[in-house]
Amino acid sequence: MAVGILLVTHQGIGTALAAVATRLLGTLPLAVEVFEVRFDADPDAALPAASAALRRADCGDGVLVLTDVYGATPANVAARLAHLGTPVRRVSALSLPMLLRVLNYPELALAELPAVAAAGARNGVVLDDA
Repeated sequence: MAVGILLVTHQGIGTALAAVATRLLGTLPLAVEVFEVRFDADPDAALPAASAALRRADCGDGVLVLTDVYGATPANVAARLAHLGTPVRRVSALSLPMLLRVLNYPELALAELPAVAAAGARNGVVLDDA
């Protein structure tokens, strides 16, 4: 068993990030599921489909849910997913460096992956003085 990854994002973001990660890594070492929320979506109305995506992402050891913007509708949907019974940890400010970092540590437990995700995001920011 392993931790699954669920990207809960605005339209176009999760699919693009998953596609780039797949292109860069080939076969992804963890299951990655994408749930994109329409810009005009009602979080309550989106919850059943998001719950189905969570179940697809769950490989038995819980799901790391990565969202794009804290406080936005995708993050609000993700917050509701955390109360459905599946072990979930959530991290916002999803970026490609964050996703790649998580995918490079498939052996880690769900409890350890949020710190790995945050480190990937922080280390992905480089101020170039050139």
